[in-house]
This record gives sequence, structure tokens and C-alpha cells, in this order.
Amino acid sequence: MSELFLYNSYTRKKEKFESITPGYVGLYVCGPTVSGESHLGHARPYITFDVVTRYLTHLGYKVRYVRNITDAGHFEEEGREAVDKVSEKAKLERLEPMELVHKYTSLYHNAMRLFNCLEPSIEPTATGHIIEQISMIEDIIAKGYAYEANGSVYFDVVKYAEHFPYGELSGRVLEDQLETTRELDNQDEKRNKADFALWKNAPPEHIMRWKSPWGYGFPGWHIECSAMSSKYLGDEFDIHGGGMDLQFPHHESEIAQSTIAHGHPPVRFWMHNNMITINGKKMGKSYNNVIKFTELFSGNHPILAQAYHPMVIRFYILQTHYRSTLDFSNEALQASEKGYRRLWEANEILSKLDIQAPTQAADAELEQKVTRLCNECADFMNDDFNTAKVIANLFELAPIVYSLKGGQIAVNALSADTLSLLKNAFNTYIVDILGLQGMQVKQDDKIDVVVHLLMDIRREAKKRKDFATSDEIRNKLAASGIILKDEKDGSMSYTLA
Repeated sequence: MSELFLYNSYTRKKEKFESITPGYVGLYVCGPTVSGESHLGHARPYITFDVVTRYLTHLGYKVRYVRNITDAGHFEEEGREAVDKVSEKAKLERLEPMELVHKYTSLYHNAMRLFNCLEPSIEPTATGHIIEQISMIEDIIAKGYAYEANGSVYFDVVKYAEHFPYGELSGRVLEDQLETTRELDNQDEKRNKADFALWKNAPPEHIMRWKSPWGYGFPGWHIECSAMSSKYLGDEFDIHGGGMDLQFPHHESEIAQSTIAHGHPPVRFWMHNNMITINGKKMGKSYNNVIKFTELFSGNHPILAQAYHPMVIRFYILQTHYRSTLDFSNEALQASEKGYRRLWEANEILSKLDIQAPTQAADAELEQKVTRLCNECADFMNDDFNTAKVIANLFELAPIVYSLKGGQIAVNALSADTLSLLKNAFNTYIVDILGLQGMQVKQDDKIDVVVHLLMDIRREAKKRKDFATSDEIRNKLAASGIILKDEKDGSMSYTLA
């Protein structure tokens, strides 16, 4: 196996990666809260850690990739009160909570398939692990680092900080938190403002509630990941991933509660991808720039100039190093589409290239250039998964491939070994590691008939101003990889993702 260096968010430096068990890697990534449809911001972590999984597998590791589904208990510690997001959204949509969860989990899974993300080895749900969470909370209470108050249970952050480092991951200073934390509902239950909930008491009218030693309630957001990661990866595992926005309070809380439960920190390497901005602005409802996956694939959002194929989005995300900020714009996406098509076509050319023994001496300078550019790709991936530099090298190799096809460079200018290296490098990095696929262009006749029928139904629904039905048809087709586009003249067209 090659030497791989990762940037550890906890130590803030690159470190040589060595797995706890030689040949095996345990990877945990925080999955979505399925109280609503996933959006563009969610694409980055799941595509990033899909590539991490693919590359570790390429190096020869057997990877157990655990990515959870938060289907209960995700509430904001900084909100006015601790409210279960799934439960509240279910009330708004007049659905049973598990009906809502199924709806948004299905949309999420469809999007992951369109992005060509590998399925995780295990995908546990919070509601499926209530027993494990209660058991871990009981253990933390028994060790003196959590306390019950009016049916809720809180982790004692101040006591923890007296004996263990706190705030190392996020760079937060406890004293500042104690001074600046806002006054919240039920704040008087806590011993300290910085304490976070492990379990919340739920009144009878609360839809999602479970029986516990402290009465009926629901789990805190942070305890879910600690319980599920330790169940499937052990008390200490190799890599924990997620977006930078999860460093505090989520991952900081995970470290604290897992350290008490297990007697040591839970993770060797913490990896965090940076955020996506849109036209230079942070994503947020106030800016009306939160773009859902179905909107992204259909083009039905005010910010979007067109629909974007999932492979274009994937390629665009991987053109920037995962720890750098990525700014989304139509211009950048359109440029990425051209770049993606260029590299994919180059790979198609190489796949059909017949490698034969040369009849003349190879071009030594060209051989050296091709060999260097191909071999550097492994160096870049081993340097904290630098997909941006890999793609830059592939772009530098592409003109050589096109010249081989056009005859400007004779095939004999490269030795059989170098041509084989070039061919394998393109296919390995583009398909196996970056996880890109061709964009389907042929449209099946039967699909065409069905889609046009649905377009007719949608057109009639819009005439009746039944926008709920119109949107549902568009969104469900988009989730299945069929992208509708409303043309300016009132007609509709579609493409297959």
C-alpha cells in the first residue's frame, strides 16, 4: 500500500495514515437529517467521502463505511427550544413521522444513485438504535458526567473540561461559551449554559417519543452518532467525516460523550469538507439560494440558468480540494460541463485505442511527460485526496490523447508500456476513483411515451393552478433521473440523467 497523508482536523496538520487494524478502515460519516429534501450543500460531503472510500479501496483496504440517517432527535441547541425536526416537519406536511422519513430518505437515496455514490456498508437510523443510545446515556450518568433534570438528561461540559481537553476540534473556548450562550427555554434545568442534551423530555402530544429510565422523551442529536459509530466500528475507529459546520457543536459533543463512555477519544482522524457558497454568499433561506437536488437536476430554481446533470455537479465539486471553499455559479457549472465532456471523451478515445508494439523509436521527451503526469496522480491522491490536482493533470494529458486520435502525434511516438499507463490512468482515476459516468443520451421509446403523458398531466395541472401536483410530478421524475424543463414558450422538454 502507498503512504497516504490526511489532514487531521483535530491536530490541524497532515499526518501519515495508518489504520488501527492493518488492511481495514473504519469510516463514519454523518448522514442527512431527513426532515426535508437534501440540497446542494449536502452533495459535497457525500461525494467527497465517496471518493475517500473509493481511493482507500483502490489502495487495497477493506473499508467499512457507515453513514447514518437522522430520522429523529435532531434539534438545534441554539434554537429557542429543543424541538425534534422530523416531528415538527411531519406536523406541517400532515404526515406520519415515518411517512415523512421514508419520503425524504427515498429522495436522498435517488440523488446518491444519480451522483454515482457507492452505498455505505451500513446505514443505521437513529430510531433503530434507541436502546444503544439509552445505554450509553446511563453509562455516562453512572460515571458522573451527566445529570437528569425534569425528565431530560444533560452532559456536564464544565466537569468534563476539568479533566479532559475540550474545544480542541472546533477551537472553541469554554469560558467564551459560558459568557455568550443565549438564554434558551429550559435553560434553568442546566447546571451550565454550555451543557448539551443527551435526552429530552417529551410531553404526551409529542409524536415521536420513547420510554426511558427518565420518562418518555427522544434522544439528543449528538448521542445518536456516538452510539451508532461505536456499535458498528468499535470504541475507536479510523476516520470520522462530515462538513465543517458539524465541528461544533455536533462533533465536539461526540468527542466528549464518547471519551467518557469508552475511556478514550473515539476517532484517530477527523476529516471535514469546507462549505459551498452561491455567487459568493453563504447558503441560507434568507438569501433564497438553497437549491434542492430535484431543483438542481431540473433547473427549476430562480438562480439556475439551466438543469445540471448529476455528473457535472460531481465533477465540479471534485475540481476543488475538499478543504477549500467552493463557490457555485452558473458560469462555473457550464465551464465544468465542457471540461467534464472533454475528459470523458478522452477516456472513450483511449478505451478504443489498439496498443501495438511500436515500429519506431518512441519520443523520449513525450514519454517522460506522459509518465510524469500519470504517476503524479497517485502522489496527489496520497496528499490528502487532492482531486483538484489529479483533474488538472488529466486536463494536461487530454490534448495528447486528442492528438493521438487526430494523427498529429503518431501512436508510435509512445511505447506500448506508456500507452498502457496512459490508458489505465484515465480509466482508473476518472471512473474508479473520481466515480464519474457517461451522460446517457439515448432515450428509450417507452420512457418517452410515459414521460410525455406525465407532461400532459402536468400541463393540465398548471392550467388549473394545481401547483402541488405539477411540482410533485416534476420532483418525482427528477428523483428518478428524468429532468423536466419548462421552456419560455410554455412547452416542456426532458432529458435523462
